[in-house]
Amino acid sequence: MNRSEQAKEIFAILSSDNPNPTTELVYNSEFELLVAVVLSAQATDVGVNKATKVLYKVANTPEMIINLGQEKLEQYIKTIGLYKTKAKNVYNLCHILVNQYQSKVPQEFDDLVKLPGVGRKTANVILNTLFGKPTIAVDTHIFRVGNRLGVAKGTTPLAVELKLNKVIPKEFKLNAHHHLILHGRYICKARAPMCSQCIINHCCDYYSS
Repeated sequence: MNRSEQAKEIFAILSSDNPNPTTELVYNSEFELLVAVVLSAQATDVGVNKATKVLYKVANTPEMIINLGQEKLEQYIKTIGLYKTKAKNVYNLCHILVNQYQSKVPQEFDDLVKLPGVGRKTANVILNTLFGKPTIAVDTHIFRVGNRLGVAKGTTPLAVELKLNKVIPKEFKLNAHHHLILHGRYICKARAPMCSQCIINHCCDYYSS
């Protein structure tokens, strides 16, 4: 079985098991998801959701965050790692959204990565989740799963992203990002992978080695 055939079988199984995977970040607008993804860097979705649940009751638009101010924003997200840097990034990106994008989240990769706190991974999450584009955002889970499965071995997130984009069939690409994150979060864990309970272990290099 070559890598493309392996990927096709893996995603056919994952799609059958969970036809509509999505982010576990809680949001009610495009802006809320953008902020949540920025805050989620090196943090858990659970931790981010706890903070934004309170924050968004007070400020959930670029204008409201600006009016709140960076120092007060810090207090709402102080339970999240790197909160001072993240507060600065969110505050500054709000100014850019207001001044350059009519307070809307841009829909182009090049525009997104110019926003403070938004790198390649975050931009791809936004494009995929909000705008339905078949992008692959490689976080620590996807990096680990891609290498373990063998379908996308690489020493950098970009290398894994490029290989996944090459081997994943078109019909599975839209949901592939979420399938891999959820699989890495709940089954193919970093320290104690649950290989015996894995529905794709017969397709996995790590399990068969």
